[in-house]
Amino acid sequence: MSAPTFDVEKIRADFPILHQDVSGQPLVYLDNAATTQKPNAVIDAISDYYRTDNSNVHRGAHALADRATVKFEAVRTKVANFLNAPDAKQIIWTRGTTESINLVAASWGKANLKMGDRILVSAMEHHSNIVPWQLIAQATGAVVEVIPVDATGTINILAFDAMLDARVKMVAVGHVSNAMGTINPIEKIITLAHAVGARVLIDGAQAVSHWAVDVQKLNCDFYAFSAHKLFGPTGLGVLYGKRDLLESMPPYQGGGEMIETVSFAGTTFNQLPYKFEAGTPDIAGVIGFGAAIDYLNNLDREAAVAHEQALLAYAEEKAHATDGITLIGIAVHKTSVMSFMLEGAHPADVGVLLDKQGVAVRTGNHCAQPIMDQFGIPGTVRASFSFYNTFAEVDRLFIAIEKAKTFLV
Repeated sequence: MSAPTFDVEKIRADFPILHQDVSGQPLVYLDNAATTQKPNAVIDAISDYYRTDNSNVHRGAHALADRATVKFEAVRTKVANFLNAPDAKQIIWTRGTTESINLVAASWGKANLKMGDRILVSAMEHHSNIVPWQLIAQATGAVVEVIPVDATGTINILAFDAMLDARVKMVAVGHVSNAMGTINPIEKIITLAHAVGARVLIDGAQAVSHWAVDVQKLNCDFYAFSAHKLFGPTGLGVLYGKRDLLESMPPYQGGGEMIETVSFAGTTFNQLPYKFEAGTPDIAGVIGFGAAIDYLNNLDREAAVAHEQALLAYAEEKAHATDGITLIGIAVHKTSVMSFMLEGAHPADVGVLLDKQGVAVRTGNHCAQPIMDQFGIPGTVRASFSFYNTFAEVDRLFIAIEKAKTFLV
């Protein structure tokens, strides 16, 4: 069932955390939509930086600072190439997808939104792609409106098209739903939004780990994602933006690095990308992230995603054959996420009992409370698969579910 050119056991050897016992049983890690695990190459790159190159970047007049700066900025270029961005200066380091979206909402929004303007977000968005827009709407008089999502977890593209007019200034949607795995038709969304002059921000946190993203081909205005969902370290994010937009946006935060000159008479700001990078960055994280990108670039990513999709198909087939399981999010186009309810059981209780059997899943509303409210449920159990997962681990998941049912149902 797995792609013949994809050696999952060889891949698993690169991820040390997978080789441990939890509750006396081998760990089955199925919480990849929350965070992915890190290969040895990433762990080693971070360790090597602290052992040999630890210094601040851009400002030091010594060998350690020079080495750290060269490695740090090389990763910015790697990320630009990874996204097919026109220029590395369009890659802004943030603390994660959340801060990237907040940056755009606060900076672009402050400069461009006014009373009566409309911001469209989908009903399935992560809270990080809802709350920042609510905050800037309150500050500017703009309004946030919801793009409908149907019972399968699919955006209603006809309803979206009907919502568009000249008052829509921003459309903010996820490339992939973290709660359900739905792959949204963002190419169509971007084209329709641009036809009325709206800008588009794509939350790519759940997409970049599965396939190559080409921001020029998409023609999105902004694209945001987090390193920790791409086999890199936590606390680091990326914001890509079109250059003219980034140039026109005011700084998001003030401090060191983002300035050109400072006096009490006034301050002038640095050029891109540093205008948006106040203070000492996560240097070790950036260098570790560079190793994650190198690791991915050395994989057969088509074979990896084929393996993930085979895992999903296998898991959903078993779910359909299991009494009491209801799948939540059954869009035609999905990444390797299986969200479900177990009849007569609260998701949190299911998660606890799976953990007692060494199976790690996510439970709750997945920071997507509005779509859970629409479906009338408190949340789901979410099993999310990566290319280092196996069919035997899917079997373990369902064995654990059957045992949990004996306690809960």
